[in-house]
Amino acid sequence: MIKKDSKILCIVYPLVAALTIIFAISGCQSPAKPPEEIVIVEQPEDIMGKAQSQLTELLGFIGDSGGKLNDSTLIANVPVIESIYEGGGFQPLWSDAKEWHPSGDSLFNMISQAKLYGLFPSDYHLPALLSIRNQVVIDTIAKKNVALWTRADILLTDAFLKLATHLKYGQLERDSISLRPDSAFSPEKLASLLQEVISGSNPRNILESLEPVHQPYRAIRAALPAFLDSLDFRNYQVIPYPNEDSLEHIRNVALRLQEEGLLDKGWTIDDADSYVRAVKKYQQSMGIPATGFAAELTVKSLNFTDSEKFRTIAINLHRYRQLPDSMPETYIIVNLPAYQLRVYDYDTVVLESRVIVGAAKTPTPVLNSQITNVITYPQWTVPYSIIFKEMLPKIQKDIGYLAKQNLMVVDKYDSVISPETIDWTKLNRRNFPYLLRQRQGDDNSLGVMKFNFRNKYSVYLHDTNARGLFSRNARALSHGCVRVQEWEKLSHFLVRDDEIRYHPDTIKAWISRQEKHIISDFSHIPIYIRYFTCEAGEKGLRFFSDIYGIDKILSEKHFKSKPVN
Repeated sequence: MIKKDSKILCIVYPLVAALTIIFAISGCQSPAKPPEEIVIVEQPEDIMGKAQSQLTELLGFIGDSGGKLNDSTLIANVPVIESIYEGGGFQPLWSDAKEWHPSGDSLFNMISQAKLYGLFPSDYHLPALLSIRNQVVIDTIAKKNVALWTRADILLTDAFLKLATHLKYGQLERDSISLRPDSAFSPEKLASLLQEVISGSNPRNILESLEPVHQPYRAIRAALPAFLDSLDFRNYQVIPYPNEDSLEHIRNVALRLQEEGLLDKGWTIDDADSYVRAVKKYQQSMGIPATGFAAELTVKSLNFTDSEKFRTIAINLHRYRQLPDSMPETYIIVNLPAYQLRVYDYDTVVLESRVIVGAAKTPTPVLNSQITNVITYPQWTVPYSIIFKEMLPKIQKDIGYLAKQNLMVVDKYDSVISPETIDWTKLNRRNFPYLLRQRQGDDNSLGVMKFNFRNKYSVYLHDTNARGLFSRNARALSHGCVRVQEWEKLSHFLVRDDEIRYHPDTIKAWISRQEKHIISDFSHIPIYIRYFTCEAGEKGLRFFSDIYGIDKILSEKHFKSKPVN
């Protein structure tokens, strides 16, 4: 009988082992069993021991389940959290499993006020934490449930680490122009930040110390509390645009106007006059031409609800968090949506200018560089993209276009070619052995001064021969370069340390004589072209148009599904 059983065992054990290997390989292992959600402890002396075992079991489950606490909650930085609790003997960090520590209260309050930092409370487990806190405060039985306290402890720890990361580095993806040499905390740094809390430091103080010190960031943060008090985070009608169904478009706009109190609730589609009056009234209130027709500009404004404004604030604060901890002593920054250039010297704005930037079809790139030289009376070599898209069809239609635009044709040897000797009908994108250059002078598209900086996009700062365009509010009009209204002041600032050779009167004399000069022997000042759609001023927060639709993309990717209210 023993021999027979031995034979069976010799067959069964290899089979079981084989099946175990197969199931492991195929990923069909049984899921980890979640810890009990109700663990009542009556005796005070038993609480800490039970909390230790609960934390050990819960962390093991989270590690085995890929960071999932449950179907709706994901814990980040699991290895860091495991090491922190292991190093502390699996003791609770934010409570004693029957009362909150002051640090736990402080952190919870900061999470509940996350919007003050341009953050979304739901990212830091606020709904789950709020539910647990309400239970242990109101229900005496729940207060004895160690499972609730330990879950809250891990949620708070994860929230602290996420807050630290987001306040220091932001939540947006890094890109090629992000200036920070570092892009994430090391596990050791995260652990050390949490250790400061365990040692008695206030978590809010630690977290706020990680925020940027840049003045524009601080100004937005300072203006945010009052701004949030004025916001209405209700869900409003979103107006799709463009909409081929004109009647549906009118109904959507009408509903949105009803939400604004500008159109009677009993309005019907037959009442066109009331609709037009309501549209005009809204347009007048927003400084939009009062046409009575809800086109793109009006729809964008109607869709820019308070919830969207908060998402815009969040995006811009994260952009500032991508900057280094300190900027150079002197630098130039061009803010594309604001159509503005500023020169900072020792954290003070010493020069400000309106600018014209790239149109939506030819956007100005975001970049970092340094101003390397200044050219008076520059000559413009027309980019091929402009030649083929705009100029060549006009030249083929009328060769006189070249003279009207002050353009000359040169070959690869830089020799000027008479346009009449060229068969323009045979030229195209694949066959164009020439360059088009605009003669220097007041008619030159670059104006009388050009500021060069190295970049792969062939863009630069320059004056313009169409200076009247600076009076427009919307100035996304160029092919990608940045036209500067205060070009003369900018040139004087760049050479301010060498007034013997580059006295303002000297530069003025060159310009009056229409002389070409290249100035390069000055301190090369960094230039940053950026995309900020929100800033704080004396009258509070101000928003700029999302001229390239970048905010819309980021909002839909990162924040659209997150509740604001």
